[in-house]
Amino acid sequence: MSAAEPALHPHIRTLYSAHHGWLQGWLRKKLGNAFDAADLAQDTFVRLLSAPDDTPEKQADWQLREPRAYLTLIAKRLMANLYRRRSLEQAYLEALGALPEPMAPSPEQQAIILETLQEIDAMLDGLAPVVRQAFLLAQLEGLGYAEIAAKLSVSERTVKRYMAEAMARCILLASE
Repeated sequence: MSAAEPALHPHIRTLYSAHHGWLQGWLRKKLGNAFDAADLAQDTFVRLLSAPDDTPEKQADWQLREPRAYLTLIAKRLMANLYRRRSLEQAYLEALGALPEPMAPSPEQQAIILETLQEIDAMLDGLAPVVRQAFLLAQLEGLGYAEIAAKLSVSERTVKRYMAEAMARCILLASE
């Protein structure tokens, strides 16, 4: 290993050697696409490598009882992110297609808007679905708290709590 090459935790290296091929095959079956499977398999191990030092993946006495189940859990979360990102892109492209030609943003503006949408989606990712929905109803559809409460069948006070939670998360992640 060269000095420029980062030192891999020995357990993660072993895990990679023993299970990367299996994980990539499993993902290929699930996704029906070898390219996405290869990307997500790599992303799974990148997640392990980028985990904080106090997580089991980085501790010296670390060993997984069910490594494939653990890798599958990470990969499933990454698949969900992939599908959500693609769904967001598709919805955006459909909205663009509905615009008259002179009103359509330039390709550069489209890329910036799509990237911004993906960043917002990532910020809202950790929120409960109902909290995310309340936030999006307020921000994208301009609904007031009373309208959101009626639409979600909750009280206005609950909507205020949802909004506070969503805003706090956005502020926290934006300040990182």
